Parts: sequence; structure tokens; C-alpha cells
Amino acid sequence: MFSLDPRLAADTVALGSLSLSRVLLMNDSRFPWLILVPERAGMREIIDLPEGDQAVLMTEIAAASRALQSIAAPDKINVGALGNIVGQLHVHVVARRTGDAAWPGPVWGAGTAVPYEAAAREHTMAALAAALPGLRPAE
Repeated sequence: MFSLDPRLAADTVALGSLSLSRVLLMNDSRFPWLILVPERAGMREIIDLPEGDQAVLMTEIAAASRALQSIAAPDKINVGALGNIVGQLHVHVVARRTGDAAWPGPVWGAGTAVPYEAAAREHTMAALAAALPGLRPAE
């Protein structure tokens, strides 16, 4: 049975679910940042997913990337599935801007997260939800 890793739950806000993945907003206002977590138990690597789910995940990564492009107009979208600290399969999709708090390095370990203020979080979540076709509300 699928359950979300406690660290992912602690660092994010649930946006909703797509056909395969739970969609989370990283609670760091410095970077528009989504995390996709395939709702399949025991998955650690993309190659652990059945081939059909691998294809769906790639489609969802593309949709998350387009949503971030539409709301943040970034210079670059970074996509990564590292899992060195959190072993549960999850994919980071991060909108980056030249000169942001971590530029040009990775966002991991770059300073201290700045949680969203309530109004900014709600605005960002509404914009992302509108830009992500097929998103079902968070439970």
C-alpha cells in the first residue's frame, strides 16, 4: 500500500494527484518547485515502475514543467530523481532563474528554505492547479 515518505510530507504542501503521481509543492518560496511521487508502493527508481507507468511519469513530468513555465516564466526547468536522502521514488521539477538563490548550482543545500506565506502559497497553488490538466484535488 502506498504511503508518502514523512520527510516529503514535512517539506511540502499537497497540491493534488494526476493519474499516476501525487503532486507536491515544495514549501520553499525561493523556487517554484514541484515534486511528483508515483503512488505505487515500494518504488525507489524510475526503472522499478512498469513500462506503462514509466511513460505516464514522463508525461506528468512534461505537464509539471509546462505548468511551471506558464506561472513562473523561468530561464530553465531542472528535473531530477536523486533519492539519496529520501529513498521513495520522487521527481523534482524546479523552475530556475538566472541569479536565483542557488544559481547556477543545484537547489539542494542552497541556504535555508523560505516557507511560503499563506496568501502566496494559496495563489501559487491555484495557478499551478489551473495549469495542470487532469489534476485532482488533494485528499
